[in-house]
Amino acid sequence: MSDGEWHRLHPLTPLFRGGLFLVVIVGVVIANLRERLIEWFLPQLPGGGLPPDPVDYILSHNLILIALVVVLGIAVVVFVLFYVSWRFHTFRITDDDVEVRSGVLFRTHRRAPLDRVQGVNLTRPMFARLCGMAKLEVVGGGLDANVKLEYLSTAAAEEVRADILQLASGLRLAAGRSAPEGAPPRRTTAAASAVSAGITGLIVGAEQPVAQPESVVHIPTVRLAASHLLSGSTVALIVILAATVWGAIVGTPWVLVGFIPALLGFGTYWVRGITRALRYSIAPTPSGVRITYGLLTTITETLPPGRIHAIEVTQSILWRPAGWWTVTVNRLSGRSAADGANDQFTTVLPVGTRADVERVLRLLQPGIPEGEWPLVFEHGILGPRDGDPYTNTPRRARLLRPLSWTRNGFLLTPDAIFTRRGLIWRRLGMFPLARMQSVGIEQGPIDRMLGVAAARVHTIAGRVYGGLGAIDRDEAMRLFEAAEAGAITAASADHSHRWAG
Repeated sequence: MSDGEWHRLHPLTPLFRGGLFLVVIVGVVIANLRERLIEWFLPQLPGGGLPPDPVDYILSHNLILIALVVVLGIAVVVFVLFYVSWRFHTFRITDDDVEVRSGVLFRTHRRAPLDRVQGVNLTRPMFARLCGMAKLEVVGGGLDANVKLEYLSTAAAEEVRADILQLASGLRLAAGRSAPEGAPPRRTTAAASAVSAGITGLIVGAEQPVAQPESVVHIPTVRLAASHLLSGSTVALIVILAATVWGAIVGTPWVLVGFIPALLGFGTYWVRGITRALRYSIAPTPSGVRITYGLLTTITETLPPGRIHAIEVTQSILWRPAGWWTVTVNRLSGRSAADGANDQFTTVLPVGTRADVERVLRLLQPGIPEGEWPLVFEHGILGPRDGDPYTNTPRRARLLRPLSWTRNGFLLTPDAIFTRRGLIWRRLGMFPLARMQSVGIEQGPIDRMLGVAAARVHTIAGRVYGGLGAIDRDEAMRLFEAAEAGAITAASADHSHRWAG
């Protein structure tokens, strides 16, 4: 499918893109408004009263043939609409772009340049997996810039994903590919094999990462569930429960009824968060880091080199006794910030130990020299330690950071800027200089009185915040100048946009 010619998607694409949802909605409406629909479409008979049940009416008046013709006519109309929609939805992959054309009355033509590909996501919803289908999403470098191929067969989606990543790396595909030997399988045999593979995938799990089948991190289910219980949402739920009980005691017991929706909402949030992170794996591949997660709907992300703009390691005080951390990133997702699905592409490690964090960071930032890794964990995440290399908040400004002034600091290396802050919630930010947008220095009236300033590393929008306040003014100015020179040097030496070219 990567030969530069126009191809069509899987024939069941219209059904899974909207037809299945439409069938479910129609079924729900008919089940709940059955009598009202009969009254609307079959008004009262001359003798009075509502008509009999339509099934009994058809059987008693021997109208089975007419009913079958009507049903067949509706099925033919739906089939024609689906066929036309599928017929006019095509895509092609050239050496430079991924293009998709769709629409019958209103035509749409989308194009994603391969040199701006930020990643390739392969999503397998539960029902699509049963039919051996998958959705491929090419992540572009701008707002609403993604190109979706939904749906393809799983084997075709994996092959197309590999071709796109190979073209994006700067390599070209082979001029010719050997055709499979033997006669092609019959359609019934191919369909049965696809359904069987989908059921097997639902039971066993997602396809394993190519070239590195073994994930470098394994998250036990017990740890995943415990991390959700020991979270800020649990604390908020306990506070709401205490306030509700207190209100029921001093006021009216009916206040307890208002707690039920909150409990159901938190329960749904917990279950969704746990099932989304089940079967998590992360491993290196020749095309970048591959992350797979999800129980029912499996999502596989492939992050090519140089697409991570910021990294943050976070630990709440509730996780400190267990020694757990989470890792989030800023990356271009091709989605708007208000898109709820955008958040799932920012967490690359839901919960992990120190060893897990170190393995993930080495995958995301392989260019950091071995001698600088103590700056990341020993001095950065766990610091300050003896001989702390970070520039911290001066003692004269400790009132601005009464709890964390000894931890609040930054460090500039030839590769990145590290920001360390927080005591109750420990945070370490890593900002590669090659992908840094700018550095800003701010100073308010209180900062001027104390001789301090606030610095901020600007990257693409995301959950990782690059701001750091209450640092010495002169040190902030030196950071401003050194980061400018370092960013120019790092960007000129960075060739990760064509990592194999």
